[in-house]
Amino acid sequence: MLDTDTQPEVLPKTPDEWVAAVRSSEREGELFRAYDLARQGLTAFPDELRLKHRAVLCLASTGARQQAVQLFEELGLAVHDDIRLTTELGLDIAALGPRLLKDAALAATGAKRTAMLAAAGDAYAELYGKAIAAGNPNAYYPGVNGATLCLLAGDEDRASRLAREVLDQLAKWPSERKSYYETASELEAELVLGDLARARKHAEAVRAAIRENAEKDYRGLSSTVRQLRLIVAAKKLDADWLNELTPPPIIHFLGHIISAPGNRGRFPSDQEEAVQAAIAAALDEDDVRFGYGSLAAGADILFAEALLHRGASLHVILPFDRTEFVNTSVRAAGPEWVDRFEACFSRAVTVRYATEDKYLGDDHLFGYCSQLGMGLALLRARHLSAVAEQLVVWDGKPPAGPVGTAVDMYAWQRTGMTQRVIPVGDGFQPSPHAPPAFRSIERRTRAMLFGDVKGFSRLHDDQLPRFIDVFLSCFARVIERYQDEVHFANTWGDGLFLVFDDAGAAARCALALQDEIDRIDRAAHQLPFDMALRIGIHLGPVYAARDPILLRDNFFGAHVSRAARIEPVTPEGCVYVTETMAAVLALYNADEFTCEYVGMTEAAKHYGAMRMFLLGRRSD
Repeated sequence: MLDTDTQPEVLPKTPDEWVAAVRSSEREGELFRAYDLARQGLTAFPDELRLKHRAVLCLASTGARQQAVQLFEELGLAVHDDIRLTTELGLDIAALGPRLLKDAALAATGAKRTAMLAAAGDAYAELYGKAIAAGNPNAYYPGVNGATLCLLAGDEDRASRLAREVLDQLAKWPSERKSYYETASELEAELVLGDLARARKHAEAVRAAIRENAEKDYRGLSSTVRQLRLIVAAKKLDADWLNELTPPPIIHFLGHIISAPGNRGRFPSDQEEAVQAAIAAALDEDDVRFGYGSLAAGADILFAEALLHRGASLHVILPFDRTEFVNTSVRAAGPEWVDRFEACFSRAVTVRYATEDKYLGDDHLFGYCSQLGMGLALLRARHLSAVAEQLVVWDGKPPAGPVGTAVDMYAWQRTGMTQRVIPVGDGFQPSPHAPPAFRSIERRTRAMLFGDVKGFSRLHDDQLPRFIDVFLSCFARVIERYQDEVHFANTWGDGLFLVFDDAGAAARCALALQDEIDRIDRAAHQLPFDMALRIGIHLGPVYAARDPILLRDNFFGAHVSRAARIEPVTPEGCVYVTETMAAVLALYNADEFTCEYVGMTEAAKHYGAMRMFLLGRRSD
């Protein structure tokens, strides 16, 4: 997937400018972009502590716990001294360690979770004491975090003591000096004490601070809401009022293309004003601030215009080349729609292209594009602890072909997320699409897995038979378990290439391969101890055709090449996936898999930088 938002149009020149750019993306909840900017800024200013701090914090906020811990250590932030606790930045850096402990504790279960929560609470409480001793006025926030974690670990006495100390400290602050963070901390401390009435008063102040602040901090708000929900659950308090604090929903929008004036269609042109008003009302009702979708004439552009009118962030996903898209999905509705497309396109916060391939009359690319838009909206909602919702302009008719509004609606319904329909149409019954003319080469969206074994090139000839017997036989056993879902399997030396229809099946197979390889006793088979498998997976449209050399079906296209460039940059023992794969897993397999953000990673053979994610099982 090509992505125009990976770096700003004009690169910052000073550390202050880099930090400002990172913070701007953070506040918007664009955590992938914020992290990428922080790492890019560190290339120019490798000793800038503010960028190091923001990089770790942004990565942790995406849910990439393992990656954040590794980065924390890699950047040298694990070692700090008490002198830095006199400064705001010093305290922020010192709080990263306890924050990472907290993330790990919240992801644990059972007795292990309780012990880890207690350890994280101890770390925050210790930092709070040192910050108080250092005279840092911001000592309240490690204090309130310590209170919450002690509560979750079952130590209510210590939790109450810390919460009262924090409230006493903040009571000395003049009201005009208190920002969102101080007010939110008072709210959290009062909840720890079980004082719901006072907490709800502070909730009103938090809500006001967010709405009045021109630079809304949605990352900060989402973090606050997550913490408050944990306290409310632990104290068995009423939780409905917290919905008022939840960040606004992230929407995925779609709908029918509008007919040209005088023509019949699923979205008649004389209903434009009514649909426009209904869209504006729906966005106002939920105070929508973020929208993901395409830009076809009609419903898409009406949604985009309404989002921009209310100052919301527009994120556009196009299925293929911009000029081809305009000619295919915009121009037929009339020249004014082309102008409206250009106006929306130029103001979009991000623009992504599902593929760099040409359209070639392949409507499946529209379905692929919609899946990506839905998945990206779900990823964003997860980062902001917000709900995701789909808004659709639909005539109530079933699909007339393999892709379209009704098909995309069904895909969203599988997530269980809210879906709202804005009705349109006048009874027009679309003709069923004629089956596409037979082509000797068909293009369909597939998940492609490439793997290879680190250390294979160092094997001696006498070790190769054992490698074949052990490693390749291991591959074969796993592939046999997934034989109904593997469309193609090939190997060369230590290389492995598998093709799947289903992203979830590809992810399951990849993790199963790693499990099996981990169980191999290298020493018993006289093979190098450090031999390990690395796997990359990408999802995209590729051609299936009979290979005249192999005399069986094979898969071809730019996305096959892209998939092949991921595996060489994947650490051994890991599975990396691209953003498209992560988005589709978020859409269909969110309960089964995690995709921890790794960052913009330079692919092999100068293929360019791509957003990479570390695949894991949610149960792990």
